[in-house]
Amino acid sequence: MLDNINEVGASKASFYDLLGGEQGGTAAIRQLVETFYDIMDTDKKAAPIRAMHPADLTASREKLFMFLTGWTGGPQLYIERYGHPFLRRRHLPFSIDESARDQWMYCMISAMQQLKMDEKLMQKLAEQLYGVADFMRNQ
Repeated sequence: MLDNINEVGASKASFYDLLGGEQGGTAAIRQLVETFYDIMDTDKKAAPIRAMHPADLTASREKLFMFLTGWTGGPQLYIERYGHPFLRRRHLPFSIDESARDQWMYCMISAMQQLKMDEKLMQKLAEQLYGVADFMRNQ
């Protein structure tokens, strides 16, 4: 399925399915989110974006896990608990510029690399996440 992910229309599978669907997609997303926040919490390159988060990242981890599960095509966990994400509105209190966007993407790509995600899947997922991260910019 991943061999032709770069071909237009080659796969109708969601990112959630490509990550393992019900058998492994949820666990893969949980692992991605945990690794993402571990990097953000410890890598000096991410210090400015880390400062935008609470000291205890437990709620941030859970919300991102729930959001990404639905965003990738899995169960709509975030919407079921919190309603529509209204991403831009929820992020307006934070000064998000290109640097913050790039720090967020650095943490996410680093997490995908650390988890040794399939290269083609990682590229496609990063492209889609970049669009979301860029949309969050308000500076």
